[in-house]
Amino acid sequence: MWKWLEKYSSPHALKEQGVLGMNARNYKIIAQYNNRRQYPLVDDKVQTKTLAAKAGINTPRLIGVIKYQYQVKDFIYIVKDCPQFVIKPAHGSGGKGVLVIKHWDDDCFVTASEKVLTFKDVYQHISNTLSGLFSLGGQYDVAVIEEMVNFSDMFKDFSYQGVPDVRVIVYKGYPAMAMMRLATAESGGRANLHQGAVGVGLDISTGKTLNAVMHNKPILIHPDTKAELKKLQVPLWREHLIIGAKSYEMTGLGYLGADIVLDKHKGPMMLELNARPGLAIQIANGQGLMNVIKNIDKNYPKGLTPEERVDFLLNITQANPK
Repeated sequence: MWKWLEKYSSPHALKEQGVLGMNARNYKIIAQYNNRRQYPLVDDKVQTKTLAAKAGINTPRLIGVIKYQYQVKDFIYIVKDCPQFVIKPAHGSGGKGVLVIKHWDDDCFVTASEKVLTFKDVYQHISNTLSGLFSLGGQYDVAVIEEMVNFSDMFKDFSYQGVPDVRVIVYKGYPAMAMMRLATAESGGRANLHQGAVGVGLDISTGKTLNAVMHNKPILIHPDTKAELKKLQVPLWREHLIIGAKSYEMTGLGYLGADIVLDKHKGPMMLELNARPGLAIQIANGQGLMNVIKNIDKNYPKGLTPEERVDFLLNITQANPK
């Protein structure tokens, strides 16, 4: 699976093998199929939650929103009945500014990575969020407070402290490629590859492991839990793909990334969407995305419902295994 990375090292050779580069992604895919007027639908997490509810897509429950600095002092009243919660910027990206509190009391807050914070620390984090410290372009932001996902026990041996998620690349409503992102000690409990999380390429027809990478280099064992990554398989896989497929009608974006988590009680839940998903998923999968896109353009029918698109995908990929 990794020979294509070793053998085809020049830009031209990688293009010949169907690897989607940054320029092609930006100018041939995103510019053509993603109307910029629709970006706020995914860049603003509050809008995304509202749209998801209308589309019948499950998301973590919204606890509250803090819009202004004078409201920061009321934070403790917003979360008083919530033993666990997550604070995130409405316009953040790449996991910046996401603070996961797994329990708290009158003295302190404890994060997913076991870091102990004071009330002042958390208040300052919210204030920084409002000032735009974590937002796209440094713009003024709002702090979104939502329930913490109780991730499935299926993944307890595969992720270190943080919640693992599935990233599905969706092209014209069809799930095109997928990977699972697993938190590590280095990533601080966050499932972001650039912060040191593990990326596991998933077979789009089964949700089973194809390959795994950390810092773009192949690995077989999780660095902290020592779990064998080839044994990972995502349950309720069709339901994960349907969430990704529904995001097409929900946003009108022809190319996007859907981040999905598996809650032990509520099943697959959409965490957020991305109108400009990164390209490292190709390394995790050991294959180029452009070939998949061309195949969808050439062979996949139009006019189907999200469920019909997913079933078509599953049927055609299972009938033609790699």
